Amino acid sequence: MIEFPKPDVEQFFQTYVIRDFTVTPDEKRLIFSSNLSGQPNLWAMNLPQTYPIPLTYNNQNVNAIKADPKGKFILAGFDRDGDENYQIYALPPEGGDPLKLIEGEAADKFYLIELSEDGERLYYTTSKDNANYLNSRLLNLKTGEDRLLYTGKEAPTFLEAVSPEEDRLVLVKMFANTHQQAFVLENGEETWVSPNPEAVQTSYGFIFTDNETLIYITDFESEYAYVMQYSLTTREFTSLCQISGEAVTDIKYHKESGQLYIWTERGTENRMYVKPLEGGEAAAVELPVDVVEKAVVAKSGTVYVLGRGAVQPFNIYSYTDGKWTALTQNRVTGLAPEDLVYPEVVRYPSFDGLEIEALLFKAKPEAANGYTIFWPHGGPQASEGKFFRAMFQFMLAYGYNIFAPNFRGSTGYGSEFVKRVEGDWGEGPRLDCIAGMEWLFDQGISSRGKLFVVGGSYGGYMTLLLAGRHPEYFRAAVDIFGPSNLFTFMNSVPEDWKPVMERWLGHPERDKERLTKDSPITYLKQMVNPMLVIQGANDPRVVKAESDQIVAALKEQGTDVEYLVLDDEGHGFSKRKNEIAVYRRMLEFLNKHRD
Repeated sequence: MIEFPKPDVEQFFQTYVIRDFTVTPDEKRLIFSSNLSGQPNLWAMNLPQTYPIPLTYNNQNVNAIKADPKGKFILAGFDRDGDENYQIYALPPEGGDPLKLIEGEAADKFYLIELSEDGERLYYTTSKDNANYLNSRLLNLKTGEDRLLYTGKEAPTFLEAVSPEEDRLVLVKMFANTHQQAFVLENGEETWVSPNPEAVQTSYGFIFTDNETLIYITDFESEYAYVMQYSLTTREFTSLCQISGEAVTDIKYHKESGQLYIWTERGTENRMYVKPLEGGEAAAVELPVDVVEKAVVAKSGTVYVLGRGAVQPFNIYSYTDGKWTALTQNRVTGLAPEDLVYPEVVRYPSFDGLEIEALLFKAKPEAANGYTIFWPHGGPQASEGKFFRAMFQFMLAYGYNIFAPNFRGSTGYGSEFVKRVEGDWGEGPRLDCIAGMEWLFDQGISSRGKLFVVGGSYGGYMTLLLAGRHPEYFRAAVDIFGPSNLFTFMNSVPEDWKPVMERWLGHPERDKERLTKDSPITYLKQMVNPMLVIQGANDPRVVKAESDQIVAALKEQGTDVEYLVLDDEGHGFSKRKNEIAVYRRMLEFLNKHRD
């Protein structure tokens, strides 16, 4: 019999990422951003055919894609090698070299919000001239006039929706991820969109169902976000749909049928519902994926979703007449879904009795090497869902179990659970992680001599903190762009993050003692285990200096530390060659530090 070797890292990373997509108003074309060719670019597919057509070749990340209703152009935001300073460009329908629409400095950000129904007016929010609080503006593509609509103050303020007659705007002030104040701007007057605007609440996903009526998502006086309706005429609020134990994450409205489409989050997966806007119950719709990243409802009523599952890479699907159709065919080359590992959902009590949910991926018996990777997710106000990670499946194929806890601060478990990390980055979540490690030991899944810690972003921060405060729990650590010093971190984040840092993390003077206690670099001398540090040179969220300082200090004290810097990446890996290099290096590091 022919025996094939274990899959190499490149086999798992021949899958591609789809970051964003849209459908043209006539539904003849699907436009999406992807690293399909190995580099991030914009692509199209002429429906119903599904063969991808390249639209750009600038090899840059793309976001906020908008198609001209008349089919004359495409708008999109492009950054520069992961710096996340997206600027707005236009390109012909068949692609080419993008044309910058608005001049700005390299550090300016432009958030493409809305394109008018006739394709002549572009609404956007920008950091230009107001780096901390942002400005919202209107660009007339026909005349070139660029008009200021609103100057942000008090908090970063984002334009969220434009009424059909374009005489009303919805804007949201971001005081924190868990505290947003929304208002309607009309003729210079601001009207709050909340029964009690002073209450701490979230408000997002705004849709004008007509010029007088708004629907949106809120957690006002509720543990789980739900759909609210607001009449601008009567100033009345009506709860439209609440799903018990599930937080609404996205809504779309199909005006022609009067149907409201709803997506929710429950722990590690998403769910979908449809209900009449006026009356009627929400009916569940079975999804083809575990997690939905984005949804579009076309004028025809066809629903398009971008999603992924624990053993399914990113794909785009259409839903019509009760049936899902895969429009893209992204898969792991040479492997069927049953060859991959689907996770178990487990729960364990933390130090204070709080129940923590986690995903446990067990390597297949024929591959298992007895070692486990402990994965604290990023965010921290995010969660580890049942979504495909090529790195996970690659490590599982080489015998490593993976344990991913949704510690306090994670989304999907109610509003109060999410708030538990605010002003407490390093105590409660850390102890939740330690309780998770103890659970692994008690269950006989791992032991102190068989455990590694690997994390990125906030997960990288937690990896560093665990390395300094609990080195006896694991053999070695991999930190992927994690903050090492909370004082330097809060001073180096993007300008429009700085107004929310006090609520999210703390004040450098008033909270000095706690921030010192929660900074990984405080425990430098206790970082005795081998460490691999990975960093994107252009990372705007966790700047390279955060990794530079911890690596330099570890080297000076003689700790075994390796450092990998990617010169053309930011806060993540958008280029396939870099992904392959990073995860091959990670595997080599873990294998080297096994017994």
